Amino acid sequence: MNYVDLFRVVLPETALEIAALLVLIVDLGFLRRAAAKARIAAAALVGVLGCAAALWAVYAARNNGLGVMGSHSLMAWGIAPAAQIAILVLTALTLLLLIDSEFTRNPGEYVAVVLMAAAGGLIIAAAQDLLVIFVGLELLSLGLYILTAFAKKCGKSAEAAMKYYLFGGMSAAFLLFGFSYFYGLTGTTSLAGIRTTVCQLGPAPLFYVAWILVIAGLGFKVAAVPFHLWAPDTYEGAPAPAAAFIASVSKVASFALLLTFFGGTFFSIRGQDLSANHVDHLFSQYMGSWTHVIEVMLVVAVATMIVGNLAALAQSSVRRLLAYSAIAHAGYILLGVCPLPHVSPVPQSAGMGAVLQSLISHQLPVLYYIVTYGLTAIGAFGVVGVVERVTGSDKLDSFVGLQKRNPLLAAVLLVLFLSLAGIPPLVGFWAKFNLFAAVLAVGAGPVPFALVALAIAFSAVSLYYYLQVLKRAYVMPATDETPIKAHPVTLAVLLLIAAAVVVLGCFPALLQNWIASFYA
Repeated sequence: MNYVDLFRVVLPETALEIAALLVLIVDLGFLRRAAAKARIAAAALVGVLGCAAALWAVYAARNNGLGVMGSHSLMAWGIAPAAQIAILVLTALTLLLLIDSEFTRNPGEYVAVVLMAAAGGLIIAAAQDLLVIFVGLELLSLGLYILTAFAKKCGKSAEAAMKYYLFGGMSAAFLLFGFSYFYGLTGTTSLAGIRTTVCQLGPAPLFYVAWILVIAGLGFKVAAVPFHLWAPDTYEGAPAPAAAFIASVSKVASFALLLTFFGGTFFSIRGQDLSANHVDHLFSQYMGSWTHVIEVMLVVAVATMIVGNLAALAQSSVRRLLAYSAIAHAGYILLGVCPLPHVSPVPQSAGMGAVLQSLISHQLPVLYYIVTYGLTAIGAFGVVGVVERVTGSDKLDSFVGLQKRNPLLAAVLLVLFLSLAGIPPLVGFWAKFNLFAAVLAVGAGPVPFALVALAIAFSAVSLYYYLQVLKRAYVMPATDETPIKAHPVTLAVLLLIAAAVVVLGCFPALLQNWIASFYA
């Protein structure tokens, strides 16, 4: 093992941890007696600079040609750098939203926890070993529990954190139990080693038991039904910047991990001198072992779409509405993850290049979706946070007359909610279009068509509850015309996010080509 190269691979995580320590030093050492606003601004600025340093480290690792390091423990190619950069950008945006917040007197501790949780997300995105995955998940999860409870004066925050922690502990137990089965069946914790053993020996019955346990554990992380019960309370009780972090960074990291499980380990054979027949045999054997697992995942995906959209119709709280919306979007994304093992057969003479290209063509739409959804979710929670700070509530009626009280904020809300609904030419439309096209490309037959038809139908349902918020913002007469003022930094961030949603929708190839460049 080359420890120098391994250190270079984990340099982004190291940069975030150093930034977390610097935040504490600056806040508690130099600015302890400063005004609250100055402490919040300084903590957020140091955190953003830490994210910028980690971004540089990710690009440096890629430019130095680092691939899989540490006995296949971490990867710096393909899924990993694209997800890591998205995590860092989204983390920086949530930190900037903190500047307009008043929920804590300890901004240094808050930013430090955010950075450490983001470091856990980076580990998850690059992990290729069960032990490394579990360490990353726990680092991320413990940070999220703390962030949820950070509004110490709010009873809902404490209640949400306790529910989140209890459900999270159970999900971690399921996940670790499943990992122990994988190790017991294959004798290794390396995902590549597990793949090889399954290809050689075929899936044992306990293999499916292990996968059911892992699906339960990871289903909690992405708020998939029936593991979603924590999400509405957490989204409602957590401080707005923390809720934005949970809705974006946690989702990107968790779905990147799912992509790694479902075919991502094949990228570790990139560059190896393998015959076409050997690669095709390896590919067909590995993918054939997922049949029953995929059937379970499809059931979970359909249930997640249905429950998320129907439950959102009954919500009077915009935060809870966004929570059930996030659950519904998780169902759409799972449709894109599930068909990976069912890609079209690769010719015997095609070789490894065709195998990897087939996998890439199905991973790109999923990565595109989770990145754009994370960006839009941060903007949505940013708007909710501003309205809630002024009106004291996140109920639907709090948004009545928003167009008159703050036209820019109402315009941002319009763009983001229509994007979440999948209205063209916004980026949310292309995210759904690409994902559904990838599902249909799996092959002929009624199943892909039925799944896409169901997803489109429930996308139409989602438009209804998004329009309920927009109707209050633009149509219903305002009972209170007191202006809703936002901090200049917060407003600039929200306008930047809305502009990105519009630009990426008008030029979808910009983001698609950027993600594809990491597979080159």
